[in-house]
Amino acid sequence: MAQSWRQLGFLHWEVDPDGLRSLLPPALTLDTYEGRAFVGLVPFTMHGVRPLRGPAWPFVSAFHEVNVRTYVHFEGRDPGVHFFSLDAASRLAVVGARALWKLPYHFARMSLEAQPDGRIAYASERRVPGPVPAGCRLVYGPRADSPPQAAPTGSLEHFLAERYVLYAAAGGRLLKGRVHHRPYPLQGGECAKLEECLLAAAGVPRGEGPPLVHYAEGVDVEVFALEAASRNSRTS
Repeated sequence: MAQSWRQLGFLHWEVDPDGLRSLLPPALTLDTYEGRAFVGLVPFTMHGVRPLRGPAWPFVSAFHEVNVRTYVHFEGRDPGVHFFSLDAASRLAVVGARALWKLPYHFARMSLEAQPDGRIAYASERRVPGPVPAGCRLVYGPRADSPPQAAPTGSLEHFLAERYVLYAAAGGRLLKGRVHHRPYPLQGGECAKLEECLLAAAGVPRGEGPPLVHYAEGVDVEVFALEAASRNSRTS
């Protein structure tokens, strides 16, 4: 599939690695940066959802999404993302993603408003399925002193943002899907307002203090079909 991800906020908290490991499928290994583990809250909006060589799909081609995630790898390779939850503003997209991508999607009432100062006012309130309450209200955006650029390889910014594999569990098997896009035009970010209970709803610990914030205006993305992480991989 082809998609365009726009107005992305990356909010990350450093958390205790041991507590986070216990929440992962046993087949996955927590990925850390210099021994530090992170959980992320990533709000964005999506446009142009369509087959790679086809037109956009009516009613599911554009919607907002926010996910709660951490970083993992499988058998020492394929560093990627493990999602604890994904909330989206399209019922059809939620049903389709749960069926086709085996990911924990939820339908939510959501809004995004670009403010005159360039910040994004973002809100999400989960409807179904639970657990509820689960939502967020954010005002985030780029820092004026941080021009957009690709994150340097080996940097913390690269570790947090440049992920091209997602993992999902289904029927006792571990699956992976690959995504492709140019490097994010990443900027240092700021968050002027932060109210969220999505991490708590997913049972994920949130670090103390304010998050580390980055912003990206957007990228065009290709998403490929799920495949087995390996022939013998099991989630338990």
